[in-house]
Amino acid sequence: MSFKAYLISSADGKTVSAAFTQMSEEQLDPGEVTIRVAHSSVNFKDALAATGAGRIIRRYPCIGGIDMSGTVTDSRDPRFAAGDQVICTSYDVGVAHHGGYAELARVPADWVLKLPAGMSLKEAMVFGTAGFTAGLAVARMEHDGLKPANGPVLVTGATGGVGSVAIEILAKLGYKVVALTGKAEQSDYLKQIGASEVMLRSSLDLAKIKPLDRASWAGAVDNLGGEVLSWLASTMAVGGTLAAVGLAAGTGFNTTVMPFILRGVSLLGIDSVNCPMQVRAEVWRRLATDMRPLHLQELSRSIAFADLPGVFDDFMKARVTGRIVVDIAP
Repeated sequence: MSFKAYLISSADGKTVSAAFTQMSEEQLDPGEVTIRVAHSSVNFKDALAATGAGRIIRRYPCIGGIDMSGTVTDSRDPRFAAGDQVICTSYDVGVAHHGGYAELARVPADWVLKLPAGMSLKEAMVFGTAGFTAGLAVARMEHDGLKPANGPVLVTGATGGVGSVAIEILAKLGYKVVALTGKAEQSDYLKQIGASEVMLRSSLDLAKIKPLDRASWAGAVDNLGGEVLSWLASTMAVGGTLAAVGLAAGTGFNTTVMPFILRGVSLLGIDSVNCPMQVRAEVWRRLATDMRPLHLQELSRSIAFADLPGVFDDFMKARVTGRIVVDIAP
């Protein structure tokens, strides 16, 4: 049986090429669960992998796509049966194991999660890794003591996939959300999805970040890293929770111990790849229930599988707002 796949290759481990190809089921990687893929999504990580702009792929050739949702066609694990609707994200999917940009996938059963009640296969990919990361960040922050009464929560990289879903989730749960963005033209969009206030990144003076600045935020979800993360640490309120989820603006982090020992700030590293399955299942359950965004459809747009290569450049040039769902077999 042959199927269509978007395969990322490299002859020398440096120059990357990606193209659609026909593959056979025998070419799939080992695993107990075979899935007829319905939808995938596009994350910044996928764009880095497909363009070769980042060292994401650890094994060539590899079918791209770190997310997938679909229906089980065959299972050698008793936890799953043919006909089950499932989600598979993170782990080695799309980076060292054939991923979701294919009509058929085979993955280890330990990576697979049954679709939560109240969520469709397409909605699962509106969330995808980006939405799951946002949900995981909020859950971790709440576990650390964050409550709506504590004060406002800042979300950086607000128009991106993680940022957009984080704003929706936080607003749904009753938080006052402040969106930090470099895109002034997207202010109406950010307010539509739940931001009470929009701050422009250009309004920040990052040339000299104080060890402690005015205490402003009870919580923050940071997609940027670099100087913005350093500024955030200095502006967190007493007992504040700062969730670091991304590095779009850099991997550096320059701060002092003062926010942590004088204000009791918690810095939470959010790792959606190696998140234990028990935690993963609970976050997905909440994404289908109390964390479910009120404007879920407005957060995304859909593209045909054939149009996938055309969106990667938009990610690399920061021209994407919200989430992009790929209809593999709608």
